[in-house]
Amino acid sequence: MNAINDISQLTANKSSTTTESKATLLQKDFLTLLIAQLQNQDPLNPSDPTEFTAQLAQFSQLEQLLTLNSNMESLADAQNSSQRLSALSLIGKEVLVEGSSFELTTGPIQLGYRVEGAASDVTLHIQDKNGKNVATLIGDGLENGNHFITWDGLDANGDPLPPGSYDIVIEAQSALEEGSVGVIPLVRSEVNGVDLTDSGIMLLTKSGSYQFADVHGVYDSADTTSATNATQTSNISTLTEGAIDYFTN
Repeated sequence: MNAINDISQLTANKSSTTTESKATLLQKDFLTLLIAQLQNQDPLNPSDPTEFTAQLAQFSQLEQLLTLNSNMESLADAQNSSQRLSALSLIGKEVLVEGSSFELTTGPIQLGYRVEGAASDVTLHIQDKNGKNVATLIGDGLENGNHFITWDGLDANGDPLPPGSYDIVIEAQSALEEGSVGVIPLVRSEVNGVDLTDSGIMLLTKSGSYQFADVHGVYDSADTTSATNATQTSNISTLTEGAIDYFTN
């Protein structure tokens, strides 16, 4: 944690030093030109005072813009440091992330979807890395909000699928005639690490790596009070009953 804070502070100091150097250089350049102008004008026929006043006004505006830019950079650095600390605090908690890809390991996994509108039916197709459908899940939650399905990791024949990367492909129909419904795939998993990269903050979970910006919710790992039970399986031909947990915002 101290190392991360030191890195963030060093980055902020470098940014501030660079901005101050640029501001100093521009100010020195302007003053040099201004002095040269005053030294080389004819005292009996001075330069246009209106133009001279305009140049001073431009210099004042330039200085204000540089100060504003420096303040904005400081604010951005502070926000970035705050996001890093927030991400680190998620270790050991379960996060709800938006994403169509996940890593299957062992045991059940919580997959889900967010309905934006009203749906008449929602189907989740699980595909392997070759794009082949290996399981189908039928969603019971059709109203607006987040809904979760606890999938056992079995294929259409009831056999365990090998660990690896899989994708969620969703089919949904609107409950309204001539209407449309948006459905976003979700994954809920426990955070076991945080990767602070130049391209962004990545949360390392048991189900894969996800952008910190894609987090839609945070839960205690042992919190199951908001879940309700129903049944669901992954068999395409015979969908027997299993367990479905759904959460609504």
